[in-house]
Amino acid sequence: MRFITGGESHGKCLTAIIEGLPAGLIIDEGKINHDLLRRQGGYGRGGRMVIETDRVEVVGGEVAGKTIGAPLVLRIVNKDWDNWKEKWQKGNLEKLTIPRPGHADYAGMLKYHINDARLVLERASARETAARVAVGAVAKQLLSVWDVQIGSVVNEIGRVAAQIADVDWKDIFIAADKSLLRTSDETAEREMMAIIDQAREEGDTLGGVFTVVALGVPIGLGSHVHWERRLEAKLAMALMSIQAIKGIEVGDAFENAKKYGSQVHDDMYPNGKGGVYRKTNNAGGIEGGMSNGEPIIVRAAMKPIATTIKPHDSVNMIDGSAATYMYQRSDYCAVPAAAVVGEAMVAWVLADAALEKWGGDSIEEITQRWKNEKISY
Repeated sequence: MRFITGGESHGKCLTAIIEGLPAGLIIDEGKINHDLLRRQGGYGRGGRMVIETDRVEVVGGEVAGKTIGAPLVLRIVNKDWDNWKEKWQKGNLEKLTIPRPGHADYAGMLKYHINDARLVLERASARETAARVAVGAVAKQLLSVWDVQIGSVVNEIGRVAAQIADVDWKDIFIAADKSLLRTSDETAEREMMAIIDQAREEGDTLGGVFTVVALGVPIGLGSHVHWERRLEAKLAMALMSIQAIKGIEVGDAFENAKKYGSQVHDDMYPNGKGGVYRKTNNAGGIEGGMSNGEPIIVRAAMKPIATTIKPHDSVNMIDGSAATYMYQRSDYCAVPAAAVVGEAMVAWVLADAALEKWGGDSIEEITQRWKNEKISY
């Protein structure tokens, strides 16, 4: 499968085209809209989320709520377009010639030989992730064939770290969905809200760390035989493609790096059914580039949002003079939203890998192949 998104932050709409979906997949727009709503939430979001109420419209590739094998086309209207339409259509958008440090502005202006950062930031904006969340929600619906479930939780915001209880991941997902900051630690949540308030008062922003977990992933997704087929490589690329994500780990990678091998690797024991079970999951559900049947656990680090009210030094690209960039409306903290985007990208990678292994042109064909292989386990 593959997908592309289109549209600008303040343009008419965002779009996504998904190619390679099997026919017969039921598309539940309510589930897509539910994830879009989850992406819009979170303490520390900016004024844009007050304007938008993201809802998907399926405009191609389905009949009577089911895919037909053709590309699935999704559309999300930008309500803020009404505030920009006249300026946009007449070419009267405010020109931005001072690139903002930490953004795509400077490199994009030089790459595309343009002197207006507006033409870069409109597409580089994290507003694009709304389309990705819609795509990921479709991928989650495809993953239901294999009973895979995906959720997320926020581990850290700024210097405040949550204590994630050693309980069932499904319980953690439920607690995170009830939290304004997608954390299951109520004490840490209060401290996180306080530090976000402080950042807002000081005209600053905060980043953090979130975890995405996939449960019920079948054994053998991905491959060890070529570098680009390794599952952790695909997941790392997908997560690193999210705006402001600067670091990824699978399982307890950075902690494992400090230990001896005998302390890290997940021993196997007979389960009495011809298979194995494990007491630990330090590998994060992936060994040798393939899923091993344990929960897949990936963690991502998000840098503080680059747009701050506090001024940053820059250069006016028109005359090369020293300048201070103009503040553009932004969030103060978007880690909870990024976690939902992370879910979408993980879902996409796993759905694509599952189709690679049990692919077919219809849901019926795929389901039958999966049932036959399950019997042979």
